[in-house]
Order: sequence, then structure tokens, then C-alpha cells
Amino acid sequence: MLKLYGFARVNKGARGNTRDLRVLWTLEEIGLPYEIVGMDHPNHDLDSPAYRALNPFGQIPVIDDDGVVVSESGAILLYLARKSGKLMPRDLASEAQVLRWSVAALSTIELPVLALWFVDLSGGKGSKPSEALRGWAEMRLEQLNGWLDNRQFIATEDFTVADILMTHVLDAGTRHEMLKPYPNLLAYRARCTERPAWKKTLDAYNRRVEAA
Repeated sequence: MLKLYGFARVNKGARGNTRDLRVLWTLEEIGLPYEIVGMDHPNHDLDSPAYRALNPFGQIPVIDDDGVVVSESGAILLYLARKSGKLMPRDLASEAQVLRWSVAALSTIELPVLALWFVDLSGGKGSKPSEALRGWAEMRLEQLNGWLDNRQFIATEDFTVADILMTHVLDAGTRHEMLKPYPNLLAYRARCTERPAWKKTLDAYNRRVEAA
């Protein structure tokens, strides 16, 4: 059975927005059986030699699918979509759009939004680096907002793994009220998080994962 290495205990500030949620949501959507290997982050489980053999960066998530070990949330989601034949179109042209927007979520959008979150968290809010990052993030969010005008989902007419990645990436913006000026992003995120699979995933996560 597929094993997912995910958090069992994590720092309070990160609980509810960790990247294993992307994998858990995908597994719920596709209905693939799995077991969770719970990792205690404050207890340094991710620093153990056994875990570093799976992921040398010591990050969550990782899957072990009968010996096929994959880390990095984007790579895991694309692997699961290809394995299951779900959340990924069968034709090459549409698949290319899912790949395109999965990469965009993890680079073009997540990089400035997450960087801004880290700078503000470390006490740099209002500093020159923070303001420069804010301008970068706002530019990308405005561009994404334009793309989603009259579109239900990010890559194709159907919900795909690209939507899971993009929705979760936008969470950082939502928590810091960055999405308020962008009605298409707010509507898109609401549309995706109303899915029963996400609600079930988040509820199970909140019951299982402890805050340190």
C-alpha cells in the first residue's frame, strides 16, 4: 500500500497549511488507498538518517509507492494523477496545460507570496525587501486574477491537480488578506475549497495533527 509521510505534530503556526495537505487532498479526490506515516517535526523526526534517505532535504511530504519514492508536492501530485488516470487529462495538449499551471503555481505564484510571508513573519514588514516582495506578489496575483476571468479552473475546463496546487498556494495570500483586491481569485479559491474531498481532508487533518 502507498505510504504517505506526513505530519503528526507540527509547529502551531504551520498547522493547517502544510504541504502534505496537497497530497492528502489528491488522494481523497482519486480514492487511492494509502497509509499515513506520522512525523513529529518538533521532535526532529525529519532529521533522522532513515528519513533523510527518502528526502535529503528533510521536508514533508514524501510518498513510498511500493518502492517508488517521490518527494516534492508537485511531483507527487503529478505522479498520482498519472498513476490513477484521474485529475489529469488523457490528451497531450490538455496534459501540457496541467503541467504548465502546476509549475506556475509552484514557481511564478508561490515564490513571491511565500517569500513575502516569511519576511513579514520574521519582522521585516514595512522594510524595503518586504515592500519589494509585496509589489512582486501583487503583480503576479493581478495577472493570475486576469487569467481566471470567465474561467472555472486554472488549466482546463475540469478540476485537475493544477487546481489543488494553485488553491493551496493561494492560502498564504488568503491568510494575509492579499487576495481581497482580486475577486476572481477569491471566487476560484472558494469554488475549489467547497469540494467535499477538501473538506473531508482538512477535517481529518485537524483531528489527527497536533500543534506544538
